[in-house]
Amino acid sequence: MLCFSLCLFLRKFNRQHYNGSSMKDKLLRRITITMAKDRDKFIADELKEIRNQCEGLEGIQLVTCVPDAVAMIIKKTDFKQLKLRLMFPSHYPNEPIISELNSKTLSEKLLDGLQKVCDDECKKFIGNVQVMKMLHFVNKFLEDHKLCVCSSEIAYVKKELLKDCDEVKLRQKTSQIIIKAQQEKYFLNFKLTIPEDYPKTQVQLEIIDHNFPELLKVNFEAQAVEYARQCVQPPLRKKPGDPPFQPKPSMLPVCKYLIGECVKNYPLQKCPMCFCYVLPQNPPEEVSKEKQVERVYCGHLYHHSCLAAYMKKPPFIGGKKCPACGKRIFHEKWKITPELAEARWAHKQARDRELEEVKDFMA
Repeated sequence: MLCFSLCLFLRKFNRQHYNGSSMKDKLLRRITITMAKDRDKFIADELKEIRNQCEGLEGIQLVTCVPDAVAMIIKKTDFKQLKLRLMFPSHYPNEPIISELNSKTLSEKLLDGLQKVCDDECKKFIGNVQVMKMLHFVNKFLEDHKLCVCSSEIAYVKKELLKDCDEVKLRQKTSQIIIKAQQEKYFLNFKLTIPEDYPKTQVQLEIIDHNFPELLKVNFEAQAVEYARQCVQPPLRKKPGDPPFQPKPSMLPVCKYLIGECVKNYPLQKCPMCFCYVLPQNPPEEVSKEKQVERVYCGHLYHHSCLAAYMKKPPFIGGKKCPACGKRIFHEKWKITPELAEARWAHKQARDRELEEVKDFMA
């Protein structure tokens, strides 16, 4: 307002009293000096207030507080923190302050979005002090958006793992992600809770609802929890030359497994022995014991009867191999050694020959 009034005065004064450029330039310099002094005093008073207010704010570290700019670190956790730098423009406070955000832990996409929001927000404070208002705005954003620490993982899940038929809900206040993924007529509805010190602590998984066989549901849950644990805990046996263990985000590995390897894969998987779909095509259709699902260590599914017959036939040397991937088959129901399996097969063959001889003798 002061600048506008001075400009009007200058125009009127110039028309009525002065025609020479030298007097006008002199007056302009005086006005500029006066405005600069007012700006400097305004900023000096604001800087003093900033120093006083920042002393009692938890999680706020004032790094720089000079007439050119103010810089501070806003820290909620080790992985949820950023540096806010605010620079005073030449006509401050009659134009918005210039903000700049940097973080080593938060994603670039999140920072870009927050930067645009900050640019719009600071326009609301033109003509007034702006630094502390912008600080409180960014600080509140981090408090209200608890899932910002895994925003890049959420974006990947939405773009790469989920389809149009799937659903995802973000609950910022409770730091939870609810996902419903489906394939054909099968679905899995699960909830992930992001802890406060994520990714140092693993995500918490809860399967809300599903229509897969119970055996698979138990396996889904156990394997997903194990993947999450491996992200935050060092391996029991450290290999020579391995770098020091560092926790890494566990939300995305869990989603890749549950959505990509389980929900989107198993309804389409066929038994490697009979080449029929392993899961019933109309869940929850009842199946016989022979058609019950068996999952082996490599992740492939078999019908119970198909796997049982395959495990009892030679060759046994080196263990039975999965026809789908070539890896050795491990299963709780078939834990015998190749040598014992070979011996049992030989014994069965000998007994069958004896029975055939008896039949021939009695004929």
